[in-house]
Amino acid sequence: MTYLILGLIIFFGAHLFSTFRSRAPGKDIKEKLGYGPYMGLYSLVSLVGFGLIIWGFGAARPAPILYTPPTGLAHLNLVLMLPAMIMLAAAYTPTGRIKKAVKHPMLVAVKIWALGHLLANGELNSVLLFGSFLAYGVIDRIALKKRGDIGPGPDAPVSAMGDIGAVVIGAGAYAVLLLWLHPILFLMPALPG
Repeated sequence: MTYLILGLIIFFGAHLFSTFRSRAPGKDIKEKLGYGPYMGLYSLVSLVGFGLIIWGFGAARPAPILYTPPTGLAHLNLVLMLPAMIMLAAAYTPTGRIKKAVKHPMLVAVKIWALGHLLANGELNSVLLFGSFLAYGVIDRIALKKRGDIGPGPDAPVSAMGDIGAVVIGAGAYAVLLLWLHPILFLMPALPG
Protein backbone atom coordinates (compact mmCIF):
# COMPACT_ATOMS: atom_id res chain seq x y z
CA MET A 1 0.00 0.00 0.00
CA THR A 2 2.99 2.30 0.63
CA TYR A 3 3.92 2.49 -3.08
CA LEU A 4 0.33 3.26 -4.05
CA ILE A 5 0.05 6.08 -1.52
CA LEU A 6 3.49 7.47 -2.46
CA GLY A 7 2.52 7.35 -6.14
CA LEU A 8 -0.75 9.16 -5.47
CA ILE A 9 1.08 11.86 -3.48
CA ILE A 10 3.69 12.40 -6.21
CA PHE A 11 1.23 12.24 -9.13
CA PHE A 12 -1.40 14.49 -7.60
CA GLY A 13 1.23 16.70 -5.97
CA ALA A 14 2.48 17.61 -9.44
CA HIS A 15 -1.05 18.07 -10.75
CA LEU A 16 -2.20 20.17 -7.80
CA PHE A 17 0.96 22.29 -8.01
CA SER A 18 0.15 22.95 -11.65
CA THR A 19 -3.48 23.70 -10.79
CA PHE A 20 -2.66 26.23 -8.09
CA ARG A 21 0.62 27.73 -9.35
CA SER A 22 0.68 31.49 -9.83
CA ARG A 23 -0.08 32.61 -13.33
CA ALA A 24 0.72 36.26 -12.60
CA PRO A 25 3.22 37.82 -15.03
CA GLY A 26 6.74 37.45 -13.63
CA LYS A 27 5.63 34.88 -11.04
CA ASP A 28 4.54 32.02 -13.30
CA ILE A 29 7.12 29.22 -12.98
CA LYS A 30 6.10 27.96 -16.42
CA GLU A 31 7.22 31.30 -17.87
CA LYS A 32 10.38 31.42 -15.74
CA LEU A 33 11.55 27.92 -16.67
CA GLY A 34 10.18 28.00 -20.19
CA TYR A 35 7.40 25.86 -21.57
CA GLY A 36 9.60 22.92 -22.63
CA PRO A 37 11.60 22.51 -19.39
CA TYR A 38 8.49 23.02 -17.24
CA MET A 39 6.46 20.45 -19.16
CA GLY A 40 9.42 18.05 -19.21
CA LEU A 41 9.83 18.23 -15.42
CA TYR A 42 6.06 18.07 -14.85
CA SER A 43 5.79 15.03 -17.13
CA LEU A 44 8.74 13.28 -15.49
CA VAL A 45 7.35 13.75 -11.97
CA SER A 46 3.87 12.69 -13.13
CA LEU A 47 5.24 9.56 -14.83
CA VAL A 48 7.18 8.56 -11.70
CA GLY A 49 4.00 9.00 -9.64
CA PHE A 50 1.90 7.12 -12.20
CA GLY A 51 4.40 4.26 -12.29
CA LEU A 52 4.30 3.99 -8.50
CA ILE A 53 0.48 4.05 -8.61
CA ILE A 54 0.44 1.14 -11.06
CA TRP A 55 3.03 -0.83 -9.11
CA GLY A 56 1.47 -0.03 -5.75
CA PHE A 57 -2.08 -0.85 -6.84
CA GLY A 58 -1.05 -4.32 -7.99
CA ALA A 59 1.21 -4.89 -4.97
CA ALA A 60 -1.68 -4.01 -2.63
CA ARG A 61 -3.74 -6.98 -3.87
CA PRO A 62 -5.48 -8.60 -2.15
CA ALA A 63 -6.61 -5.50 -0.28
CA PRO A 64 -8.98 -5.23 2.66
CA ILE A 65 -12.63 -4.96 1.62
CA LEU A 66 -14.27 -1.75 2.82
CA TYR A 67 -17.65 -2.46 1.23
CA THR A 68 -19.18 -5.03 -1.08
CA PRO A 69 -21.15 -3.31 -3.82
CA PRO A 70 -24.22 -5.00 -5.26
CA THR A 71 -23.71 -6.53 -8.72
CA GLY A 72 -25.99 -3.90 -10.24
CA LEU A 73 -23.38 -1.23 -9.51
CA ALA A 74 -20.81 -3.14 -11.57
CA HIS A 75 -23.30 -3.07 -14.44
CA LEU A 76 -23.88 0.65 -13.89
CA ASN A 77 -20.11 1.15 -14.08
CA LEU A 78 -20.12 -0.53 -17.50
CA VAL A 79 -22.80 1.89 -18.66
CA LEU A 80 -20.91 4.92 -17.29
CA MET A 81 -17.67 3.97 -19.01
CA LEU A 82 -19.09 4.56 -22.50
CA PRO A 83 -19.72 8.30 -21.96
CA ALA A 84 -16.45 8.51 -20.03
CA MET A 85 -14.54 7.18 -23.05
CA ILE A 86 -16.43 9.51 -25.40
CA MET A 87 -15.56 12.48 -23.16
CA LEU A 88 -11.92 11.37 -23.08
CA ALA A 89 -11.85 11.23 -26.88
CA ALA A 90 -13.62 14.61 -27.09
CA ALA A 91 -10.72 16.17 -25.20
CA TYR A 92 -8.43 15.34 -28.14
CA THR A 93 -10.70 15.88 -31.14
CA PRO A 94 -11.59 19.23 -32.71
CA THR A 95 -14.13 21.25 -30.76
CA GLY A 96 -17.60 19.93 -31.35
CA ARG A 97 -20.84 20.35 -29.45
CA ILE A 98 -19.71 17.81 -26.84
CA LYS A 99 -16.51 19.67 -25.96
CA LYS A 100 -18.28 23.03 -26.06
CA ALA A 101 -21.07 21.81 -23.76
CA VAL A 102 -18.91 20.13 -21.10
CA LYS A 103 -16.02 22.66 -21.39
CA HIS A 104 -13.36 20.33 -19.98
CA PRO A 105 -14.12 16.84 -21.32
CA MET A 106 -10.95 15.25 -19.86
CA LEU A 107 -12.01 16.20 -16.33
CA VAL A 108 -15.56 15.02 -16.98
CA ALA A 109 -14.16 11.69 -18.22
CA VAL A 110 -11.94 11.31 -15.15
CA LYS A 111 -14.82 12.06 -12.77
CA ILE A 112 -17.21 9.63 -14.49
CA TRP A 113 -14.51 6.92 -14.64
CA ALA A 114 -13.58 7.38 -10.99
CA LEU A 115 -17.19 7.50 -9.74
CA GLY A 116 -18.17 4.42 -11.75
CA HIS A 117 -15.22 2.45 -10.42
CA LEU A 118 -15.89 3.58 -6.83
CA LEU A 119 -19.44 2.28 -7.19
CA ALA A 120 -18.19 -1.10 -8.46
CA ASN A 121 -15.11 -1.68 -6.27
CA GLY A 122 -14.94 -1.69 -2.48
CA GLU A 123 -11.33 -2.78 -1.87
CA LEU A 124 -9.10 -0.33 0.01
CA ASN A 125 -6.65 0.08 -2.88
CA SER A 126 -9.53 0.79 -5.30
CA VAL A 127 -11.13 3.32 -2.97
CA LEU A 128 -7.79 5.12 -2.54
CA LEU A 129 -7.11 5.15 -6.28
CA PHE A 130 -10.51 6.07 -7.64
CA GLY A 131 -11.36 8.36 -4.72
CA SER A 132 -8.15 10.32 -5.33
CA PHE A 133 -8.93 10.74 -9.01
CA LEU A 134 -12.50 11.83 -8.27
CA ALA A 135 -11.36 14.33 -5.63
CA TYR A 136 -8.73 15.74 -7.98
CA GLY A 137 -11.27 16.07 -10.80
CA VAL A 138 -13.61 18.06 -8.58
CA ILE A 139 -10.81 20.26 -7.15
CA ASP A 140 -9.33 20.97 -10.58
CA ARG A 141 -12.71 21.87 -12.10
CA ILE A 142 -13.39 24.32 -9.26
CA ALA A 143 -9.92 25.84 -9.71
CA LEU A 144 -10.42 26.18 -13.47
CA LYS A 145 -13.72 27.98 -12.91
CA LYS A 146 -12.16 30.34 -10.35
CA ARG A 147 -9.35 31.12 -12.83
CA GLY A 148 -11.91 31.93 -15.50
CA ASP A 149 -10.91 29.02 -17.74
CA ILE A 150 -14.21 28.18 -19.36
CA GLY A 151 -12.83 25.84 -22.02
CA PRO A 152 -13.86 26.58 -25.60
CA GLY A 153 -15.56 29.95 -25.53
CA PRO A 154 -19.10 30.61 -26.72
CA ASP A 155 -17.74 31.97 -30.01
CA ALA A 156 -15.47 28.98 -30.69
CA PRO A 157 -16.25 27.35 -34.03
CA VAL A 158 -17.91 23.95 -33.77
CA SER A 159 -16.96 20.99 -35.95
CA ALA A 160 -19.35 18.09 -36.43
CA MET A 161 -16.25 16.00 -37.15
CA GLY A 162 -15.11 16.62 -33.58
CA ASP A 163 -18.28 15.04 -32.25
CA ILE A 164 -18.24 12.19 -34.76
CA GLY A 165 -14.59 11.53 -33.97
CA ALA A 166 -15.22 11.60 -30.23
CA VAL A 167 -18.11 9.13 -30.46
CA VAL A 168 -16.36 6.76 -32.89
CA ILE A 169 -12.99 6.81 -31.08
CA GLY A 170 -14.60 6.70 -27.61
CA ALA A 171 -16.96 3.84 -28.49
CA GLY A 172 -14.15 1.94 -30.19
CA ALA A 173 -11.83 2.35 -27.19
CA TYR A 174 -14.69 1.29 -24.90
CA ALA A 175 -15.27 -1.90 -26.92
CA VAL A 176 -11.55 -2.76 -27.01
CA LEU A 177 -11.20 -2.22 -23.26
CA LEU A 178 -14.40 -4.07 -22.42
CA LEU A 179 -13.83 -7.10 -24.60
CA TRP A 180 -10.07 -7.46 -24.63
CA LEU A 181 -7.70 -4.97 -23.04
CA HIS A 182 -9.03 -4.47 -19.49
CA PRO A 183 -8.00 -7.94 -18.23
CA ILE A 184 -4.59 -7.61 -19.88
CA LEU A 185 -3.82 -4.14 -18.49
CA PHE A 186 -5.52 -4.38 -15.11
CA LEU A 187 -5.63 -8.14 -14.49
CA MET A 188 -9.37 -7.88 -13.88
CA PRO A 189 -12.20 -8.66 -16.30
CA ALA A 190 -14.29 -5.63 -17.19
CA LEU A 191 -17.47 -7.69 -17.42
CA PRO A 192 -18.90 -8.75 -14.05
CA GLY A 193 -18.79 -12.51 -13.46
